Amino acid sequence: MCLIAVVPIIYTAYLSFTTYDVFSAPVPNGVENYRQLLHDENFRLALLNTVIFTALTVPFQTIIPMILADQLVRSDHPKLSGFVRSTLFIPVVASLILVGMVWQYMLAANGGTFNEMLHFFHLISDDYNINFLGTRTGALFAVAFVSIWKHIGYFLVIFYAGVQDIPRERYEAARVDGANRVQQFIHITMPGLRPITFLVVILGTIWSFQVFDLVYSMTGGGPAGGTTTIVISIFEEGFKNMQMGYASAISMFLFVCVVGISVAQQLIYKRIEK
Repeated sequence: MCLIAVVPIIYTAYLSFTTYDVFSAPVPNGVENYRQLLHDENFRLALLNTVIFTALTVPFQTIIPMILADQLVRSDHPKLSGFVRSTLFIPVVASLILVGMVWQYMLAANGGTFNEMLHFFHLISDDYNINFLGTRTGALFAVAFVSIWKHIGYFLVIFYAGVQDIPRERYEAARVDGANRVQQFIHITMPGLRPITFLVVILGTIWSFQVFDLVYSMTGGGPAGGTTTIVISIFEEGFKNMQMGYASAISMFLFVCVVGISVAQQLIYKRIEK
C-alpha cells in the first residue's frame, strides 16, 4: 500500500522537473515549470477560484450538519430523524458526474427546472430566463451550492455519531440551570464535537481543493475560467495541452498545499486542546 501511494508521488515530482509531452522521453529542464507556475495568469485564476470555492463550501458543510445532527439526536421523533438522515445521505452515494449533469440541466437558462418553476409561479416574466451558470460569479456560487448539498449527508452521519457520544446528563443539568437550546448547543454540543469538527474541516478542505468531477460536469471550468480549479488546470495542461511536466508541477503544488493545510490544522487543534 505504501508503494502504491509513494511511487506515483515520487514519479510526479520527477516529471515536474522535466519537459514531457507523452510522445517523447522526459527532458530535464530544472525548475522551469515552477518558474512558469509563478507567472501563469491562468494558474493564478485557478488557485483563486479554488480558495474561494473552499471558503464557500467548508463553513456550510461543517455548521449545517452539526446543527442538524444536534437537532436529530435530541429529537422526540426517531423515525423522522432516520428519514431525514437517509434522505440527506442519498446524494452522497450518487456519482459526482451524474449530480453535476442533473444540476446543470436544472440550472439551465433555457428550459431549466428552476427557470420553469419561476415562470410557473410568475416570479419572472415568461420572456426572461435567469442564466445561473452564465456568469463567473454565479457559476462558482452555483457549483459551491451543489457541493454543499452533495456532502451534507456524509458529514451529518459523522456529527450524528459524535453528538450521540455526548453524555445526556450535561444537557439535563444545563436545562435545570435555565439554558435554552441555543445555549446548550454553543456551550455543550460544540465543545463536545471539537475533535470531529476539526476532522470535518480537514476533509472538507482537502476535498474542496481537489474538486474536479462536479465542476467539470457542470461548467467545464467556464465561463471565461470562472470555475477553473487547480485540478481542472492540471487536466487541461496535461491532457489537452500535453504538457505533462508542467501539469506535474501544478500537481506537486497542490500536494504541498493539501499536506500543509492538514498539518497546520492539526497543530492549531493541538494548541487549542492544550
